[in-house]
Amino acid sequence: MKKYILAIDQGTTGTTVLILDKKLKILAKCNQEFPQYYPKLGWVEHDLEEIWISTLSTVRDALNASDIDPKEIAAIGITNQRETTGLWNRQTLKPFHRAIVWQCRRTSDTCEKLKKQKGLPEKIQKKTGLVLDPYFSATKVKWLLDNVKGIQQKVKQGDVAFGTIDTYLVAKLTQGKSHVTDVSNASRTMLMNLQNCQWDDELLKLFGVPKNILPKIVSNSEVYGKTQGVTGLPDGIPIAGMAGDQQAALFGQACFDVGTAKCTYGTGSFILMNTGEKIVHSKNKMLTTVAWQLGKKTTYALEGSAFIAGAAVQWLRDGLKIIQSAPEVEELASRVPDSGGIVFVPALVGLGAPHWRPEARGVITGITRATTHEHLARATLEAIALSQYDILEAMQKDSGKKLRSLKVDGGASQNNLLMQLQSDLLRTPLVRPKATETTALGAAFLAGLGVGFWKGLSDIKKSWVKDVQFKPKMKPAEVKELVARWQQALQKA
Repeated sequence: MKKYILAIDQGTTGTTVLILDKKLKILAKCNQEFPQYYPKLGWVEHDLEEIWISTLSTVRDALNASDIDPKEIAAIGITNQRETTGLWNRQTLKPFHRAIVWQCRRTSDTCEKLKKQKGLPEKIQKKTGLVLDPYFSATKVKWLLDNVKGIQQKVKQGDVAFGTIDTYLVAKLTQGKSHVTDVSNASRTMLMNLQNCQWDDELLKLFGVPKNILPKIVSNSEVYGKTQGVTGLPDGIPIAGMAGDQQAALFGQACFDVGTAKCTYGTGSFILMNTGEKIVHSKNKMLTTVAWQLGKKTTYALEGSAFIAGAAVQWLRDGLKIIQSAPEVEELASRVPDSGGIVFVPALVGLGAPHWRPEARGVITGITRATTHEHLARATLEAIALSQYDILEAMQKDSGKKLRSLKVDGGASQNNLLMQLQSDLLRTPLVRPKATETTALGAAFLAGLGVGFWKGLSDIKKSWVKDVQFKPKMKPAEVKELVARWQQALQKA
């Protein structure tokens, strides 16, 4: 049997490639950032060809760093930023326009108009598990179809392919032979019906999306195609696992049991709770999504996401310039025992779950003459933790279950002060694994299962190892006071 799995983690700000063996030893990890484009206020775009270049570069660097024979790669797994939407030529694979990123708010007006149609938001949520928001792909693809010159004629000719980033990468890896999307990414488009995991004709008509541009919906672990003509890789490597980044992290955290949950702290933050084969429709503005589909069995999840998490620390670094690197925020915030009454609501691109207020903007309250940059640093970490508090409170109401523990991953999970604050606010233990590259690991696991590299979920569960556990220390009265100040500040955002 071949010895290695190659995992491509295509994220919002960069692409990471891991090469690992069956015992989860990471033989190489390489990352490359790529440009972000902001053509107008609130608009965010990526160049699909630049994403592909970053993918090729990181694959090459990982192969060089690991010094393995690429012929020994058993399979490729893909995980990706979700909702980001592109259109490209089926034959040439050349994009018709830059991809519209999940963070982009250009379709806010479209969503507001649709919300005014009686009963429509409720119908969409029942079908898709999603709230009517510019976050998702449906209004993004409608914008492209309405605004890219000559695109309608190309659609009629059958030349247009639509997809999220998973779809684009598989197309590039197979020289256009495969036009597929996995069910977890499809569930984020607002065009898929959760019940049957198929494109929904009524939603396609509502958003004006022609069926002939859509990819085939496939499971999360099967062979979608094989490499062909990819620089640095031999032809014939199976692409055998795919999932949206947050579902991949849930899988990589081995949250296979109903009620288990994880939080990924990246640019934004994302909490997912496994609800098993049951579709739980939220009454508290959570999202219902497909976690994964293995064979014919579909597992669902509740999800809550905050648009800003690590991005708030980046703002301290790049906007206010009070730190030079993101890890410095922990040391700076640790110099003070609390935030000195400062509350920061990081609604820099609106508010996500459970508020769903795209018009909200960031606020800082409680500033006095005694306020220092240390207080602001600590308030920033508190803001990230409080955003998760809101999500978990809503999620627990929907599920009817108290969370026993929360597994954490992502860059900011390395911030021990933040993790302690999070445990304090949730009154719940937080568990950080030894292998924190859980998103890429999830993609690797799915690909490995798809080709028999791993035999089943029990194999994967054995490999998950705890590193650190954080337990609540803050007094309940202090938590109550902090939450009250936060809720008051939210009203001003």
